[in-house]
Amino acid sequence: MSAAPEETARMTGRREPEGRPWPAPVRPPDRTGVVVRDGVALPWAVHGTSGPTVLLLPTWSLVPSRFWKSQVPFLARHLRVVTFDGRGSGAAGRPEGAAAYADVQYAADAAAVLDATGTERAVVVGYSSGAAWAVHLAADHPDRVQGVVAIAASCDLAVAAPERERYAWDTRHDTTEGWAKYNRAYWLGGGYDDYVDFFARRMFTEPHSTKQVEDVVRWAHEISPRTLADTTAGRLGLDGTTRTPLEPVCARVTCPVLVVHGEQDAIRPAAVGERLAELTGGELVLVEGAGHGLPARDPVRINLLLREFVERTVPAATVPRARRRTWTRAPSRHRRALYLSSPIGLGHARRDLAVARALREHHPDLEIDWLTQHPVTRVLADAGERVHPASAWLANESAHVEDESADHDLHAFQAIRRMDELMVSNFMVFADVVEEGRYDLVVGDEAWDVDHFLHENPELKRFSFAWMTDFVGWVPMPDGGAAEAALTADRNAEMIEQRARYRRVRDRSVFVGNPADVVDLPFGPGLPGIREWTEANFDFAGYVTGFVPPTAGERAALRHGLGYGPDDVLCVVTVGGSGVGAPLLRHVLDAVPLARRLVDGLRVLVVTGPRIDPASLPRRRGVTYRGYVPDLHRYLGACDLAVVQGGLTTCMELAAAGRPFLYVPLRHHFEQNVHVRHRLERYGAGRCVEYAQACDPDALAAAMAAELATGRAGGPLPRTVLPVETDGAARAAAMLAELL
Repeated sequence: MSAAPEETARMTGRREPEGRPWPAPVRPPDRTGVVVRDGVALPWAVHGTSGPTVLLLPTWSLVPSRFWKSQVPFLARHLRVVTFDGRGSGAAGRPEGAAAYADVQYAADAAAVLDATGTERAVVVGYSSGAAWAVHLAADHPDRVQGVVAIAASCDLAVAAPERERYAWDTRHDTTEGWAKYNRAYWLGGGYDDYVDFFARRMFTEPHSTKQVEDVVRWAHEISPRTLADTTAGRLGLDGTTRTPLEPVCARVTCPVLVVHGEQDAIRPAAVGERLAELTGGELVLVEGAGHGLPARDPVRINLLLREFVERTVPAATVPRARRRTWTRAPSRHRRALYLSSPIGLGHARRDLAVARALREHHPDLEIDWLTQHPVTRVLADAGERVHPASAWLANESAHVEDESADHDLHAFQAIRRMDELMVSNFMVFADVVEEGRYDLVVGDEAWDVDHFLHENPELKRFSFAWMTDFVGWVPMPDGGAAEAALTADRNAEMIEQRARYRRVRDRSVFVGNPADVVDLPFGPGLPGIREWTEANFDFAGYVTGFVPPTAGERAALRHGLGYGPDDVLCVVTVGGSGVGAPLLRHVLDAVPLARRLVDGLRVLVVTGPRIDPASLPRRRGVTYRGYVPDLHRYLGACDLAVVQGGLTTCMELAAAGRPFLYVPLRHHFEQNVHVRHRLERYGAGRCVEYAQACDPDALAAAMAAELATGRAGGPLPRTVLPVETDGAARAAAMLAELL
């Protein structure tokens, strides 16, 4: 029996998590449905349509199938992946009583999902409690299970765990310290929140695991303490439930088995994994320094282990392989580079194109592939560059940022933290590309995913790697309080530790700017200063504009070519390449009628960018609307005034052209409010307008008129104190050329 996805919530009574909605899955399923077995609704999903099937089993009801979010996108590009919410978790039904949650029930549910999804055979992956269910399924249905992967197995095996065994789960204790929290009476008596926090932190013993801990805590509050108590009693064979010993079941498993266990697992010791591998004749992979939450904390290694196991286990004829391959001797190879350009805004694309062109002057034979996303791909296509076909596999970062924003408010730090699933998915695309591409050089312009996971998996680096950025340091917003300050400091500390341990991962770190452009703030308590550390760890290219600012004569010709006369007062309004600036555009348009009464001859050009439809905006007299403008810097160089968002590229293009402008930073956007503002104030460029002022048509119109007084068409340059260098692209390219 199956049901449409929209019926799932009604059938199961699932409670939505409190607070901000979960980010949408990076890879939506190709098919969904609900199978009902023994009166329990089990929502399932199929990702991918070809290749061998991998069944990712549910785990303890504390977390739903979304726990596999870092595995599904990668595996589904190579294999067919089936997931389902197990009874008592996620969107599944919540039967009452321990008997409904015995191991054999979960194994029978998995067989029912195989039937419902039309799956004859599968490699079955069980995590934590799910490892026991994978063993039961393989023993009871040997013709349907091609292999078993057991990750961080939490199984009923004869392995001592003294710390846990001091406290009986179904006995009331006098203390609530440590594993005494693992207690039915404590959960039902009001200690559930405390236990969940304790358990999540025990899952992730690795430093810098704050996001993974938060996910588990939030998922745990999608179910009730009573449900967790029932699932635990069923697993332990209590409340009249018959418990099937696992060791005899292991003896009946005939398929290949891979057991993966963290040596620092604080939920179940590595001895459990060792015993399971011994009983099943399986291969054992121990992960030194790792805890219990391997799929979430070490997703790249787990993903690669899963794919390798499937390729070794499933008959070769069923695994798609290339029929023809070519290998070129090293002396005969062209120089090749892979360029990663951040899609959040179009500024990276313009500067990266300038650097790439300058790099080809050093090495004319250089072949460059670009791995990036819309809207950057549009800029590259217009420039005649070669976009790697795998770019189509990348999850859309701009869409994620837009989903995280509202009313000119984007909490950039939290938005990036909530990109964890997306970043794993995109890194795995990158890993596939470089595995096949034989690149001499990879350039990552704020490709945070690649930089982070290469430091986490340095053995995957087989090329020179250059990292480029125009800011360093995660900075808390004032209203985030101590909690946000602690999170940003933790993120900064992780980066500092990565660089200290694996300096060889980056062959060059290039700061797009000068030392004085770096904010002089601390990374956090006990950590070095941001500027001090950046000067010691980066080379400085100066700012990269990608163009030479126009002279007064060229500017007049630009204006004429764009259709503006000497008496026209041109105001350009633009909000970058993402869609987060739509509210600001509307507020500027509300101020235009008042501004036109204050400024004779005012004409306004609104450039919406590639992700905002000009037709969605209100019409105003004296306003011209454009969508994507590939040569926006020409319009900026020709204007008398610009009103822009607080992004660095647009603001610095205006500074380089010597144009007056108002910039309105996104609220809670630490980069725009701290890093960009610091740099603009150093250059003496632009005037910052708070969003509250921009929402007041009278105040915004007055600010526009006042800023226009600093310069007119053909008049003197405004108050920019420092000139913006024009050789930044050449300097950056010279640094990269040494790596080739």
